[in-house]
Amino acid sequence: MAVTTQSETADVPADASPGEDFVVAAEQALSSGELGRVSDAELERVLTAAVRLYAAKAETDNPPATPITPARVTPTDVVVTVSDMIRAAGLNLWDVSMWFRRKG
Repeated sequence: MAVTTQSETADVPADASPGEDFVVAAEQALSSGELGRVSDAELERVLTAAVRLYAAKAETDNPPATPITPARVTPTDVVVTVSDMIRAAGLNLWDVSMWFRRKG
């Protein structure tokens, strides 16, 4: 099932930010245990767009403070996601180690 749109969700205010639909759909899927409420294809599209946008902003003179809200994810959430992203991009830990400390 695709992500619920604003018009289909009473929990999303009319003036919500562009990502709010996805956030609401993801939170509902997690809280209900119905993970299929957000399709794998939609999750991939959102993650891909978010990663590309974050990377572009990180390379500017005014980078985002942090890519996540640490209190809202577990270390396991982060490691599972990052590990799968590293594999999907065809990288290995040596590649990652070269980038890890580049910003000092």
